[in-house]
Amino acid sequence: MRVAERDESLAVKVGTMALTLAAGWLAQRAVGMIWAKSTGHAAPKDPDDESVTIVQAVTFAAVSGAVAVLARRLAHQGARRYVARLASSSATPTA
Repeated sequence: MRVAERDESLAVKVGTMALTLAAGWLAQRAVGMIWAKSTGHAAPKDPDDESVTIVQAVTFAAVSGAVAVLARRLAHQGARRYVARLASSSATPTA
């Protein structure tokens, strides 16, 4: 493996991690706000809480999981695209 390829994959991993953390935080906030507006209750924090029904807990878990996977995939794609753009702009043309 060439050094440039190893550096690029490291850059993608670091970028993905940073973007995933940011996207996860934003997604969590968005899901909580949407849940509160649509149900009139705060998002369930503790699944063992007696006031949270099993349907609410499962629904919230499914929605949260789906949003988390979407955020992670978009973060990874964005990091790969950004590193590819940086690599292509720093490459010198050979004429």
